[in-house]
Amino acid sequence: MPMLLLPILLLLSLVPSLPSERPPSCHEVRAAFQLQEIGRGRLVPEVPIQVSDLQICEPKTSTCCTRRMEESYQAAVRGKLTHNIQTLNFELKFMIVAHTSAFQETFTYLIDTATNNTLSLFDTKYRSMSQDAHESVKELFTDLSLNIMGADMPLEDAFSRFWDSLFPLVYNHLINPGIMSLSGEYLDCLRLTRQDMNPFGNYSSEMLTHLSESLWASRMMKQALSMAEQVINSTEHAGLTRECTHALVKMQFCPHCQGLTLIRPCVGYCLNVMRGCLASLASLDRPWREFIHLVEQLADQMSGSHDLEQSLLGIRDVVDKSIRYAESQGPYLSRMVEKVCGELQESPLKQLSEEKTMKEEVMEQPPISKLHSLGHLRRDFIKHVKPSRTFYTTLAERLCDGDLAVRDGSTCWNGEDVVESYTNLVVSSDFKDQVNNPEVKVRGSNVVINQIINKLRLFIQVNDPCHTAKG
Repeated sequence: MPMLLLPILLLLSLVPSLPSERPPSCHEVRAAFQLQEIGRGRLVPEVPIQVSDLQICEPKTSTCCTRRMEESYQAAVRGKLTHNIQTLNFELKFMIVAHTSAFQETFTYLIDTATNNTLSLFDTKYRSMSQDAHESVKELFTDLSLNIMGADMPLEDAFSRFWDSLFPLVYNHLINPGIMSLSGEYLDCLRLTRQDMNPFGNYSSEMLTHLSESLWASRMMKQALSMAEQVINSTEHAGLTRECTHALVKMQFCPHCQGLTLIRPCVGYCLNVMRGCLASLASLDRPWREFIHLVEQLADQMSGSHDLEQSLLGIRDVVDKSIRYAESQGPYLSRMVEKVCGELQESPLKQLSEEKTMKEEVMEQPPISKLHSLGHLRRDFIKHVKPSRTFYTTLAERLCDGDLAVRDGSTCWNGEDVVESYTNLVVSSDFKDQVNNPEVKVRGSNVVINQIINKLRLFIQVNDPCHTAKG
């Protein structure tokens, strides 16, 4: 043997034999299938197979996917997209629900404060009829609270009942304090004749106008917040079309069928798929913007001359002025009442009016804490609600941001293969533009979303703050 060949033979004997190419396996696909909790690992074949019954992921040669895997993938993408929409909705929904609770708490606090403020008028200045007046005062503010809640409780009717119940007390304790008590029939007569005699003057007219507008703005804000919550809930349960589900599977899981478990979709591709899937939600964009604008107007309406705090606390002063006016008209009212209801018999022990002998007490309006200030609350609400104007037109962008898709410049999945960039047309989020969407066929609008859009538009039309008449 030639001496030159000997070292070469020795070297070759030391090198292990080169293994043949590793046989194809679906191990990584099975691992991803289980880790992402899509289904049981046994659904994934051990090695790529030749199949012809796949509906979505069309194999170029052999594949790691089966028809049953596709069904599991469809369930997975539906659940995932619904979860992602709910996650995006959460912050907006939390803000709406939190402010709904805060507004309700503030309304309740203001009603309670104004009730106690008005009761104190009788406890400090009109003590002789304080006990009898308490029930009427509480009933009045209960009616105002129901008005804010949206009940059919006209403001004029609430105050009419209050003045009707107050007139017999004023007549008995201030105008004719010598009468120990009045019969039920006489009290009924006083209540029935109150409107004809107008014993309390017109002090409540201007107050009713301001209070009516304040209550209207607060009531509409409460209803608007309820409407916003309905819209958000509807978008979470609108359902996905068959075309959308197939497009999502093709984007997220069809690469797995080729063993490409780590590749991510191109961002343009992702935007097309998501905009096609969310076309109905994007159609909410314009009515939602108009709705948010309306809500901002309602918040503005709750300030200035429509300030509910001042309107409610001002009731005490109006009641006081009205009672003093009736007292000043005592002789005239007595003559009118006697003509209609008959003469009264005075008690032998004529009492001096307690109000005539006591020093008039002046009570300042109770302060409203910042926690329960309607002005502070509405400013905070406007600050948080403004950014939500574009919520429904930017859903696709937010879904495709982060880990779901990759920007151009990195290898990505375009629905068919691994590429450097996505070259198809990327459509806008407008519903009308989806006719040109290359990835998702949008056949029509969503019934559930159409219903909520109609509700929004009706709410906007009916509750435009520019409309008059608020009672």
